[in-house]
Amino acid sequence: MTLTSYSADRIKPRHVLWSVDGNVAHITLNRPERKNPITFESYAEMRDLFRDLVYVADIKAVTVSGADGNFSSGGDVHDIIGPLVDMTMPDLLRFTRMTGDLVKSMRACPQPIIAAIDGICAGAGACIAMAADLRLGTPRAKIAFLFNRVGLAGCDMGACAILPRIIGHGRASELLFTGRAMGGEEAERWGFFNRLCAPEELLGAARRTAEELARGPSFANGVTKKMLHQEWNMGVDEAIEAEAQAQAICMQTEDFARAYRAFVAKEKPVFKGD
Repeated sequence: MTLTSYSADRIKPRHVLWSVDGNVAHITLNRPERKNPITFESYAEMRDLFRDLVYVADIKAVTVSGADGNFSSGGDVHDIIGPLVDMTMPDLLRFTRMTGDLVKSMRACPQPIIAAIDGICAGAGACIAMAADLRLGTPRAKIAFLFNRVGLAGCDMGACAILPRIIGHGRASELLFTGRAMGGEEAERWGFFNRLCAPEELLGAARRTAEELARGPSFANGVTKKMLHQEWNMGVDEAIEAEAQAQAICMQTEDFARAYRAFVAKEKPVFKGD
């Protein structure tokens, strides 16, 4: 792959559903008969998909959801958990690094990711939701980082780094030590969900949010996402300097000039991401 951008129509996943509506892409975990579990193939496919989105200029925002009333039940018990028991340490490490690479690719792609979470959202599914930029949920949603329940540590796919930054250290510790489910209203109260929606309104709300973000200054939005992630490892002075440099770059964009001209003309700016 070159560093030049290419069109979204080159992305053709086989293990998740993919559709594009204007400048917004929609990813759907689609094994509803088993509450949308994740397989070795769908882990790798989503990792590669989000990596590719770095080069797709015509996609400005992404939604992630599950089919038929559930987000995801996590790693497939038969297709993943069973084989893991018999793997050697090198193979296990390759697997856990691959799952972590999915989260890293979600954080690295410049497009804002909106997760629409209904029903079961467990294990690796909860980590995918966690890695999104915004999360909309329903009152009946159940979010469970249940690694502890299967004899594993809660430090999976970046959960010990990212979850405390979303809901706080003490609350994240409770969920990761116990593996208990967090209900939808609790998830909103704790800040995991940006807001709650009725189940029948969830996908529409996620798509409208994505469309609103896609109409914004997408280059600048990508910089915001990058800085939100990058500044976790900075002190305040370093963060302020990094933001000064990032904002100076954004001030050179045409979108910044468009916004100024629109303000002078008392019009609403139409951003193009350049």
